[in-house]
Amino acid sequence: MNLRSIDLNLLVILDALLDEAHVSRAAAKLNLSQPATSSALDRCRHLFADPLLERGKGGMRLTPKAETLRDPLKNLLVGIAAVVDAPEEPLSDIRQTVRIVTADHPGILIAGPLHHALARSAPGIDLVIQPWHGAPAVLESLARGASDIALSVFPTIDETAFHCETLLQEHYVIAMRKTHPAAAGFTLDRWLAYPHILVSGRGDTRTPLDDQLAALQKSRRVGIVVPSFLMVPSLLEDSDLIAMMPSHCLPPDAAERFHIVLPPIPVAGFPLHLAWHRRRDKDRAVQHVAGELRGMLSGR
Repeated sequence: MNLRSIDLNLLVILDALLDEAHVSRAAAKLNLSQPATSSALDRCRHLFADPLLERGKGGMRLTPKAETLRDPLKNLLVGIAAVVDAPEEPLSDIRQTVRIVTADHPGILIAGPLHHALARSAPGIDLVIQPWHGAPAVLESLARGASDIALSVFPTIDETAFHCETLLQEHYVIAMRKTHPAAAGFTLDRWLAYPHILVSGRGDTRTPLDDQLAALQKSRRVGIVVPSFLMVPSLLEDSDLIAMMPSHCLPPDAAERFHIVLPPIPVAGFPLHLAWHRRRDKDRAVQHVAGELRGMLSGR
């Protein structure tokens, strides 16, 4: 292949086409016309001797060849940008959107404080907080550039492709209203005598805690499943419901509003991870946001 014959702009368009798997959406993303983007797709098909995008059930889909091109192409474009970009601009001059994918729990912690911190240090950086759909989906989103930073729990991760660090170690607490009948002389049996609140974005009615209780020949009743920790305090205040929550999900005034104790059996906590794809290692906006998150959450 004659490298001098390749138009680098064509590779930028191909990157968008592979991300979107849709000519019109790729055109809108690049601020190009649909005919120009369609013409670029034809040229890419000729260049790589492959259809790249083909019609399938429910719309266009990437060919196996196109799938193999996605990561190398993104890495190539990041490398080119690092070579030709202008000298580092001041943080105050950066105009960029950083997309953070996170579960409900860390999202509650970081949204407001991070906005205020960036307003002081880098006011041109805008934030998009994206919902969590499981670790595999998030890693795929980071790999294809649809997300920039992930903040949650990654049981396993390819550290050659992704940076991942632990920000804090979370532990669980039990919360109930101050006058709850289980509060005095709190025990395992008193805990299990009342209905529980379970927080699950997928509507799960069972968690590893239930397996742990089963091993003790115990069980609990889940009285209500809700999708967000934000819904828990109001449910606790006027009912006999009890919630087991990550400690950092309690509202700031929780000690005044609720009776809070540790679980009556050992319950394993979990690490909160900060992750991004390695190609973002030199992205100044992404690294600045990551630094702000690190400062907010490390050592909490």
